[in-house]
Amino acid sequence: MSQFGKRAARLAKAISLAALCGAALAGCASTSANPHTGLYAKPIGNAPATRDDTPYSSSLTCLANYARSYNLVAPRIAVGRIVDMTGAANQVTGSQLSQGASMFAMTALGKAGARLVERYDTTVPEIELKYAQSKLISDTPERAGHDPNNFRRIYIGEIAGSEYYIVGGITELNSNIMSTGFSHQVGGANAQAASASLLGQTYVMNIAMDIRLVNSKTQEVIDMVSYQKQVVGRQIGAQAFDFFHGTVLNLSAGGAAMEPAHLAVRTLVERAMFEFMSKFYGLGNQGFCLTPDRDVLAQNY
Repeated sequence: MSQFGKRAARLAKAISLAALCGAALAGCASTSANPHTGLYAKPIGNAPATRDDTPYSSSLTCLANYARSYNLVAPRIAVGRIVDMTGAANQVTGSQLSQGASMFAMTALGKAGARLVERYDTTVPEIELKYAQSKLISDTPERAGHDPNNFRRIYIGEIAGSEYYIVGGITELNSNIMSTGFSHQVGGANAQAASASLLGQTYVMNIAMDIRLVNSKTQEVIDMVSYQKQVVGRQIGAQAFDFFHGTVLNLSAGGAAMEPAHLAVRTLVERAMFEFMSKFYGLGNQGFCLTPDRDVLAQNY
């Protein structure tokens, strides 16, 4: 058989093998739901739900315990909009940073023992107030049609007002403030000779926030904080290539990991809420709940 014929035979064999593999994979991807579970496929993974804490969560809890021990009453606080002002977005995943910073702040304030009043989403109370004004809502709806006074009363001053509110934004995302790496490759000069390569990279980005604490009555900004947090990512990979007896062997392996950017936003928010609440409890900027091993800023006090 000629050299051309041998190549054609190898190509036909490769195409046939690929077709068989494709058919086998198609057979494995069943589109029939399991009659017992109602699922097409069983999801992988069995990690349980865990607390989404940051290095400052225990400090916030410490503040709440301190306030209860000394019967300190926290002011009523509302959380407004804490928005992503960086404009950083990806065509595939959308916004690069969390859009839930206001939710993070509410949770952090709750950990610190603050008294929260809802101002972020008032859709439900506004609807219920509208129903109450029309005498259409009742706390005992089973008595409807039997009691003419079966409706919810509206009393002057029954909605608790906030004493302070919190607003701000995510103001910085510097995607590559530092990067280091290496790349090493060995192999013969011949295009068909074996070769191998090894590469690694470390890069650092940072995220910053600016948050204000405002007096609800006077609209005076009584405190403000600005914090930044660095986020690190690492990547390493290896590759081997060889060409022998008409067969190409190309092997690669690697791994990558990056500190979660959304968790970094939560960390910044909790640090800011700790500073606000520690001052409300008369503990100054830091207090004993924030020890030097928890925060580098505490080493300066």
